[in-house]
Formats: sequence, structure tokens, C-alpha cells
Amino acid sequence: MRTYESICLGIPEILLPKKGTDLTKWAVIACDQFTSEPDYWRMVSILVGQAPSTLNLIFPEVYLGEKNPEARIARIREHMARYMDQGLFEENEGLIYVERKVGDRTRKGLMVCLDLEHYDFRKGSTSLIRATEGTILERIPPRVKIREGAPIELPHIMVLIDDPDNTVIGPLTQNKDRLEKLYDFELMMGSGHLTGYRIKDQTLEAGILNNLKMLVYSANFSKRYGVRPGTPVLLFAMGDGNHSLATAKTIWEKAKENAPDKAKVLNSPLRYALVELVNLHDDALIFEPIHRVLFEVATGKDVVQEMYSYFKGRCTYTASAGLDEMKAEVDGQKEGSHKIGVITASGFGIVEVKQPESNLPVGTLQPFLDAFMKNKGAGEIDYVHGTEPVSQLGKKSGNMGLYLPAMGKTDLFKTVILDGVLPRKTFSMGEAWEKRFYMEARKLF
Repeated sequence: MRTYESICLGIPEILLPKKGTDLTKWAVIACDQFTSEPDYWRMVSILVGQAPSTLNLIFPEVYLGEKNPEARIARIREHMARYMDQGLFEENEGLIYVERKVGDRTRKGLMVCLDLEHYDFRKGSTSLIRATEGTILERIPPRVKIREGAPIELPHIMVLIDDPDNTVIGPLTQNKDRLEKLYDFELMMGSGHLTGYRIKDQTLEAGILNNLKMLVYSANFSKRYGVRPGTPVLLFAMGDGNHSLATAKTIWEKAKENAPDKAKVLNSPLRYALVELVNLHDDALIFEPIHRVLFEVATGKDVVQEMYSYFKGRCTYTASAGLDEMKAEVDGQKEGSHKIGVITASGFGIVEVKQPESNLPVGTLQPFLDAFMKNKGAGEIDYVHGTEPVSQLGKKSGNMGLYLPAMGKTDLFKTVILDGVLPRKTFSMGEAWEKRFYMEARKLF
């Protein structure tokens, strides 16, 4: 693999299913979607049937609570080995330009490898690649079990670049007629259309690399964000798949620690992770909120009353006439206080917290929920995308949905540079069905 350490990037050798594979059945959505909707994954399983599919190579998180997860992990490994032995894959060296169309919007991306030596997901990180949200450490070990020792990786990771002039990906969109088309098909379950093009033109590739270097150039960086010269540069910010990248990083650190030859291991494929780069300023990239659902609220626990106590007199609750009224109030809130929608079997309402200590409503809510769950206030908490899921789940007896507003995307990089990571599960790039599908793979051994 050709590597460029100054921008922590590698030119990947990407595995794609050989011609004749039904790609609609091959590609499935990210494993961390529809985690409270098992019917979605049952429908996917029926649709796929016995066809080759990435469904057989991933662990949908809806099944994390099953009694024998080791059996599912074993089946994943078996399918990986079988697909490799059957010669299912064809290798394609080079960057891949990706277009994902959903409705009337087309999101553009670029498949690359990122160097995990330059990624640190810990709070206070100053690495070139950084997490944008807090990492939930307990989510890493189950993923390590799946990836560790696996012969291939399949990414649903999307990483953002802050490129307002669209210098990196824009030229690919303009020149896509000159590129080799690798795949072009409809995604399952009404999730749009996916097209990929290989970049063999060395002039185009050189332009991509040079323009990424210009984003790193310290004088440009300081001016763009209004920070002091010498402030550590942030080039790549996590969009989706932070826990998957954190898993890859964890395995890489373990590989280095255990390697008998400390120099040789630096050339290991485990040092890199395959990701899709997306420009923060892509018109099709919309930041959606991630809502919360409490399941099996403990008997005798009144969540709103608990909020009153937690926020020490700065909290009020107002009933809403319905979902639309609650949404309008939360989505249209002004500075000065934070409003959070509440959904229960009894109806809808709004909790308002005055004099908030956080910049975002999610930053106000999450510490309360952490304390509430620590005190066994509910059986489980889930993080869901979309108004309908949070409303439907919240209205079930014993549950509570908590509806949050979206955050603006243009201040993301500066916020992370100045303040560090946002509260975990702050934003989502699009609705659940718009998330990245597993398509490309890469050898790890």
C-alpha cells in the first residue's frame, strides 16, 4: 500500500464482489442501525436468503443481547473464510469515488485508508484524526471479538473533512465520466442508489493528496479557525462509526504491543482502517439528532421529578398538545435555555432547563441520564434515529422517549478543536436508512 504519513493516508487495495454477484443483496446497512427494530433485520435476512451478503459478515447490534453471541461470531468468521476460499472477491487498487443517492440528494465520498497511528479517541486528543463525540468504552470489547483475527474488514465508517471550497472531492465529481465505474446498483429496503468509481488517473490522485495537505498547512488552519499558530491540526473528524474505528485502534495497539519485531509490525495492514471521507460542506450531508429511549422505567420512578431534583430548581415541565407541537417547540428553541421533548404513554411534553451549563441540549440531558441509569432508573437506554422510532418506542407502557434538536454542522470542527469531544451520540449524519452500507472490504492478513 502506498502511504502518505503527513496526511495519515494510504491508497487501499479494496476487495469487491466479483461480477455477477447480486449487489442489492450483498450490501447491508451499518450494524448499529435499527437497534430497537428487530423486524428490520428479519426482513433483511429474508431478502438476502442464501445469497452472498455482508449480512453474514457483520454482527447487527440488535442481537448483542442474545444468549450465545460467540456462536454468531463463529458464523461470521466461517463466512469470511468461505467467501475468501470461494474467490468471491476481486481486488482493486486505488481510491474509490462514491456517490450515494437518497431521494433528491446525492452524497459524495472517497474511500481511503487512514493511519491509526494518528488517531486517538481519548478525551483531550490532539491527533490529526479525532473522535467528535465521547466514546462508549463498553461498546468496544464486543467489536474487538469480531474484528480480532478476522481476515477482512468491512467499513461503515464515515470521516469528515472541513473543505468549504470542495477542493478534495469536487474535482472527482466534475471528472467522474473519466473514471472507471466499479458498481452501480439499488440498495435494499428503499435506501437509495450507490455508485463507485476507481481513480486510476495519477493527476487526479495527486490533486487529492495535495489538497488534503493544504488543509493541514498550519497557516491556513490557524486562519480558518481563528486559533493560535501551533494549535494541533485536526484534519479528519469522525462522522459515523467512531466505535468501529476505536475498535480498529484498540486491535492495532495490541498488535504493536505483542509484536516480536517492533519495526516490522509498522507495515502491518492492521495499522490502517478503510473509511469513506465526506466533505462536511456536502449539500446532501444533513446532521440529524440522536434521540434517547428509556426502557422499563423502574417502578416508582418519575423521570421528570428526577430531573427537577437533578437540575436543582432550574427545570420546568409543560405538556404539549401532540407530537407536532412538541417538535416545533424543541426544534425552534432559542438561546438561554434548553428544551427537551418528552414522550410517554400519557402523551407529550417539554422539559426546559434554564441556565444550562452545556452548549447543547444533548450535553445538558446526557449527564442526567448517566446518573439516572447508574441508579438503576430504567432497565435499558437506547439511542435512536428519527422522529417515528422515538415516538413509537416512547409511547409504549413503561418507556420514555426523549426528543432532541439537531445541531448545526458548520461549527463542528471548531468546537472539537477548542472544546474537545461532544457528548456521546450528539448527532447523526442523516436518518437511519441513509447510513453507510457495507460494500467494500480489505484484507487484514
